Amino acid sequence: MIDIARPKNLFLLDGIGAIASIIMLGEVLVVLQPYVGIPKSTLYLLAAIPVFFLLFDIYSYVAKPVYDKRNLKIIASLNSMYCCLSLIMVVYHKDVVTLLGWLYIIAEILIIAYIVFIELKTAK
Repeated sequence: MIDIARPKNLFLLDGIGAIASIIMLGEVLVVLQPYVGIPKSTLYLLAAIPVFFLLFDIYSYVAKPVYDKRNLKIIASLNSMYCCLSLIMVVYHKDVVTLLGWLYIIAEILIIAYIVFIELKTAK
């Protein structure tokens, strides 16, 4: 279990979440695209962004602790913008997105929002 009381471990949690998003959006949902309705190009775009978050999480995890609070605020902001982009993309394609696609995006946003909450709370 990851001890989220230590700020450094939040980067580990965030990185695991980024990996999950990359796999789900870039592999699993692409295969299930007819069932989720989100266009493949949008899935690939949404899968590519967490790659950069993962790199930032790795850097922040191995960096000196002096950057923890600042980097937590940065990754929390990036995650929040990613949630907004995800919602915008799904709304843009609302005519083709299925209920399963909506459920996935909403679930992902809720999970990320909770992580953002913890990151910001810890960064204070």
